[in-house]
Amino acid sequence: MILLAHRGCTDGAAQENSRAAFRRCFDAGFGAETDLRDAAGEIVVAHDMPQGGEPAFEEVLQIMDGRNLPLALNIKADGLGEILGKLLARYGHTNYFTFDMSVPEMLRQIRGGLQVFTGLSDIAAAPVMLAESAGIWLDCFHSDWYEGAVIDDLLAGGKKLCIVSAELHGRSAHAQWERIKCCANLKSPNLMLCTNMPEKGELYFNGRN
Repeated sequence: MILLAHRGCTDGAAQENSRAAFRRCFDAGFGAETDLRDAAGEIVVAHDMPQGGEPAFEEVLQIMDGRNLPLALNIKADGLGEILGKLLARYGHTNYFTFDMSVPEMLRQIRGGLQVFTGLSDIAAAPVMLAESAGIWLDCFHSDWYEGAVIDDLLAGGKKLCIVSAELHGRSAHAQWERIKCCANLKSPNLMLCTNMPEKGELYFNGRN
């Protein structure tokens, strides 16, 4: 199981998507999920509308310092694909995927050669452009709606899979993590978990901290 820290490793919401959160995350060996928007002609890290002072995405790649840890890039605005691809290439970063963009932006990014994940959830039961996508972002907005066998079936289809941990939606992750741990393919290099608790996840799923 590969662990991704949701908006970096933090001690609270105020630190999310900060430079310090990414340093702590990458120094601990975790990948990260983060949010990308455009502001004043560059791509910045921001979940909501940028107010100024947000880290540029290029800074995140500089903090990564060539370690090529996994990045899940939540696309919050259209038109980012071309410059995003150039930035990733400039820093030699190949271990990433984009997700959660509009359908037209998704199509543009796929055509542009970016590694795009489609979505599957209790709200969106039919993944868009599944065949063309590199993987699946498996979400659980209202409930832990799937069993471990669903995860195994999705992995058997040859796609990478990133699971959204239940605490990101305000629920306890215990029952969900129990189901995930029963997967036959728990050690697959194509299986990821995005969580606010990467250290706990590393111990729970991989037996180390």
